[in-house]
Amino acid sequence: MDTHDDSAATASTPARDWWEQRYAERDGIWSGRVNAVLADVAAELPPAPGGRTRRALDLGCGEGGDVVWLAEQGWDALGIDLSVTAIERGSRASVSAGVEDQTAFVAADLATWATAARFDLVTASFLQSWPVEIPRAEILRRAAGFVAVGGHLLVTAHAAPPHDDLPVELREYRFPTPDEDLTALQLDDTWDVIAAELRQRTASTPDGDPHQVVDSVVLVRRSRG
Repeated sequence: MDTHDDSAATASTPARDWWEQRYAERDGIWSGRVNAVLADVAAELPPAPGGRTRRALDLGCGEGGDVVWLAEQGWDALGIDLSVTAIERGSRASVSAGVEDQTAFVAADLATWATAARFDLVTASFLQSWPVEIPRAEILRRAAGFVAVGGHLLVTAHAAPPHDDLPVELREYRFPTPDEDLTALQLDDTWDVIAAELRQRTASTPDGDPHQVVDSVVLVRRSRG
């Protein structure tokens, strides 16, 4: 997350409107690089049964960096985001990378979007909306329902402020812990918990200076239906 002016946001601002305004600030607000936790986890996941192409679902995909990266690694990847602008940018990024045949993007509200398809990997990376809240716990619970038997759900979140120069509206934001996200999922005994932990990584400030950030990582596997 980078620094920006949240002064126009209010508690009554719809999340879709706020994010459209956010993406309208400039041509690209994210780096386009894959999230480090996703890259590490996906590299260790097993092939799909029968040698078929693995299927991934990225919830809150933004401008499509993770979706494009997954496709480049051989996955069929679907990205969902609230913002039409973000989805359009993701589609263009997939064409630029030459993976448009392995990707799809849908603009939809994750609190209501549904599909009969099931995926080998469902990922939600930094699905945190400042300062306009989304029903995050509900979205995470619904995400578990999109995972195929034998598949994985990966939830990565900021566990602490990603840098020091946050706008004043964000300084009191309460970051989720791994245990809180695991509890929010409300998983039954058909799931195995692979990881629920904090991980440190090196990131860059908006000025390009390296610093340490802390991620909350929850990785679970649906062991049976």
